[in-house]
Amino acid sequence: MTQTASVWLVVVLALLAANLPFISNRLLAVYPLNGPKMLAVRLGEMVLWYFVVGGIGLFLEQRAGQIAPQGWEFYAITATLFITFAFPGFVYRYLFKHR
Repeated sequence: MTQTASVWLVVVLALLAANLPFISNRLLAVYPLNGPKMLAVRLGEMVLWYFVVGGIGLFLEQRAGQIAPQGWEFYAITATLFITFAFPGFVYRYLFKHR
């Protein structure tokens, strides 16, 4: 896999994973819940998916060569980008009127 394909794969996975907690009413998109999923549970899932996608990105970077050193700035930027990616799912879940 080329480096460009790896980058695009991580971006698409981040976009899908950021919206998954808001689209699915199941816990981690697998386990059904008795009642509706609360916002705190959705945010917790989002944090978990952030680390899963980050792990996949780290794995792909390791396969491509040496891993670049990353400071707190990298994680602050990627977390804000992940939150931005989650905006369409949040709008769908909480701002659209469902009939």
